[in-house]
Amino acid sequence: MSESSPWDIPFNRPYLSGKEFLYLRQAIESGNLAGDGTFTRRCQDWLRASAGSARALLTNSCTAALEMCALLLGISPGDEVLVPSYTFVSTANAFVLRGAVPVFVDVRDDTLNLDEEKIEAAITSRTRAIAVVHYAGVGCEMDRILEIAGRRGLAVVEDDAQGVNARYRGRPLGGLGHLAAVSFHETKNLISGEGGALLVNDPRHSARAEILWQKGTDRQAFLRGEVDKYSWIDVGSSFLASELTAAFLWAQMEASAEITAARLGIFEKYQQAFAGAEANGLLRRPIVPGHCTHNGHMFYVLARDAESRTRILARLRERRIQGTFHYVPLHSSPAGRRLGRSAGPLPVTESVAARIVRLPVWVGMTEPQVGRVVEAVLSAL
Repeated sequence: MSESSPWDIPFNRPYLSGKEFLYLRQAIESGNLAGDGTFTRRCQDWLRASAGSARALLTNSCTAALEMCALLLGISPGDEVLVPSYTFVSTANAFVLRGAVPVFVDVRDDTLNLDEEKIEAAITSRTRAIAVVHYAGVGCEMDRILEIAGRRGLAVVEDDAQGVNARYRGRPLGGLGHLAAVSFHETKNLISGEGGALLVNDPRHSARAEILWQKGTDRQAFLRGEVDKYSWIDVGSSFLASELTAAFLWAQMEASAEITAARLGIFEKYQQAFAGAEANGLLRRPIVPGHCTHNGHMFYVLARDAESRTRILARLRERRIQGTFHYVPLHSSPAGRRLGRSAGPLPVTESVAARIVRLPVWVGMTEPQVGRVVEAVLSAL
């Protein structure tokens, strides 16, 4: 870390695979810096193959991909979309921008994912979609969620910001719902600084997704020689990522297996180190169901109460270790109270938000560094 940093062990440190500068140079020398170039297509092919999607479109952020989902589903004023309250604001914002009301649903107390058993009671005649978030790269109970959605005629959008290279019952996250959004923000497993992708799993959305992605034009059809000029066809925006972003990301994708393995190794060190504290009732470790394969995106502990959480975070700061909490529940935030509504009480969301401590996980963390983090947490219990 630089001398100006207050942290000996930061919460996150962006990882470089070693080919990022090479590919950036190649992109620059190609003379094509805007989106939809060679590196963009490589990244999209990788995403489509890894998720089993009908289409993958690289975007400038996961937020942009979620906004595309709302457009593709025709979300309009008065519609309702079910979302977990325990998530990042973009999950709700994408639909609010189209005039929809986010309906906040509680999460499970094991995985911190949307509680599938609370969905049915939250559905009304205005419900159009269910947005699920695979928290910490652990899959939601997608079989049950998709069954409910199919029976009630609803779309399922996966906010897969944290789930690259993770699976649910052997199937890739991001390839299960009708649409999905992926993040490559610098805090994620695979990074491009800012960046994301839209995954289209329902082929009926593929053609329109391409038009929305290209600012509402049929430019892609023109480039393929299918029309003699391109024009304004539909609504859209500048959702594309630049070729420089794609070049950087391609280096990360090539190293995705090694990155995932390294993060899983750190996760397992934490899991083993905190087993005794959990057995003694001092904290709770992450729970990963046997039918889920996670990607080591995050390690957190749940303290016994808010006071214990405060002590842990203070002790980490004393030791120059950057720990942090996570989301302020959307249902209790100013905009959430104004723009959405809760589907009944949300006790798990409120409890988790008050007790969670996220610990540093990044490729390159050494065993002594992990040990320092563990010692600091245990000393505060």
